[in-house]
Amino acid sequence: MKKLPYLTLLLWTVPLLLLGSDQSSLMPQDEAMYSVRARWMLETGDWLTPQSWGELVYEKTPGTYWIIAFFYQLFGVSEVTSRLPAQLACILSIFLTYQIALMLLKRQQIAWLSAAILSVSFLWLQGSRLATANISMISIGLLGIWCLLQASHSTRFSLWYFAAGLSFGLGFLIRGQMIFLPITALLPYLIFGHHRRHPLVNPMLYLGLAVGLMPTLLWFWLSWEKYGNVVFEQFFNLVKRIASEQRNGNSPFFYLWNTPLKAFPWPFFSFLGLILVWRKSPYRLILIGCPLVILAEISCVATRLPHYALMLYPFMAMLAAVALDWLGMIYERGTKHKYLVRSLSYGFGGLGCLLFLAGLGLQISPVLGFREYIDLQKYGNIGVLLGLGWLTLPLMWVFRQRGNKFFTAKYWVAGWVVSAWLGLAAIAAAGLFSDYNPDVKVFFRDDAIASTVQRQAINFVVQETQSLTTGGDPSLLLLTFYTPHWGQRFRQVSELPARGYAWVSPESSDWSAAEYRHLGTFRGWKLIQSK
Repeated sequence: MKKLPYLTLLLWTVPLLLLGSDQSSLMPQDEAMYSVRARWMLETGDWLTPQSWGELVYEKTPGTYWIIAFFYQLFGVSEVTSRLPAQLACILSIFLTYQIALMLLKRQQIAWLSAAILSVSFLWLQGSRLATANISMISIGLLGIWCLLQASHSTRFSLWYFAAGLSFGLGFLIRGQMIFLPITALLPYLIFGHHRRHPLVNPMLYLGLAVGLMPTLLWFWLSWEKYGNVVFEQFFNLVKRIASEQRNGNSPFFYLWNTPLKAFPWPFFSFLGLILVWRKSPYRLILIGCPLVILAEISCVATRLPHYALMLYPFMAMLAAVALDWLGMIYERGTKHKYLVRSLSYGFGGLGCLLFLAGLGLQISPVLGFREYIDLQKYGNIGVLLGLGWLTLPLMWVFRQRGNKFFTAKYWVAGWVVSAWLGLAAIAAAGLFSDYNPDVKVFFRDDAIASTVQRQAINFVVQETQSLTTGGDPSLLLLTFYTPHWGQRFRQVSELPARGYAWVSPESSDWSAAEYRHLGTFRGWKLIQSK
């Protein structure tokens, strides 16, 4: 059945995308920022202008705002709706990774394993459950790569070239200038990887790119007509900041340690897969060249953030699948490299034992009277499930060496991906992928606060305007999203209408209890009513 791999990948991935605690809350900055700006477009009916309380925010192209706002129209405003586009983009990326791996590596088993590994990579799964543009852009980039591979077996004027150009053009609408990173990473393949056809001189590729860029160019033009040069100033100022503004002191070597940590254990398998692909695959310019160029690009940019490395993950998954498949053959046949399988099995088995004991300790510590660890109890399931999964690896190896033929290589390889699936499922079930600011939900559930915000339009008193153009104060973003009915923005409390309600920023001091009624405080922001 041709559809069976897609069905099994769907059954494998969807539970990880949906599992969560009973409560969800957004992550500021990026997630709440995208969600709030999309809601502004829906509330105002102005789908041209990205804004935040009257401030123009033209730092990003509007594709993701439009998509989230469209889902708001269909299903209402909520965290679930905000995150749905990224989850759908994740599923599309999983399918495309399978297809690309099948075309490049020629084996369905490795292709399925590539997609399965991608879905159980920690940072990838977390990004797939956030209302941001990262996974959507990657899905568009993978679609472009898939179309290029299809075009390599077609005629010069094939529509596959047009579709590839169209994908990359639409990627600019989704994620702005970041789409140029995977495009430039493809240049070695486009220049040197085609002996018969040269895509870079194919007119259909550029025609598709031009059509794909049209929505963004039209948006820029209409915005410039309405607001002038500030549109381009804000957009290119962000480009300048990303290129020159270092965050958290992250050095050019940041991704060499952060990515292995966030995607553990797959990067270590990817390094082995890189060696194997370099020796055997004719598609090394894609499988190796693309991720290495992307790694160099994001390392050279001064703003080095963990989620920039998400573009590496589909390639990393394919390389890891090659390595796991090769190790599985060694496990099965017992060749001269079997010490690798033995070392990995015992090494991760030992780590699994430690994780299991630590998780079990966290689970039973409150029962034994250690009440101070009760908040850590939810982490116990993570250690227990992941630890048990890794403990199966040395057990299968031992049984296999003793002549038990039941535990074949498929079981050993499955032990790696199933262990990761169980660990991530436990993380998701604990709410760690969905509930980033539980205090905001606790605050809004208070009876007095809930009755007020549900019935009244709430104004916002905000003095600072500059910070709004970069996403703004996290508390302001959260309060803006979770306030059902928006009023107006004021700079001074004294400007509030009589009997009006407002969130007042911590910087505001021109009010007193004699003139205003204080209803509640959230992270320094006060909900008040004029008397």
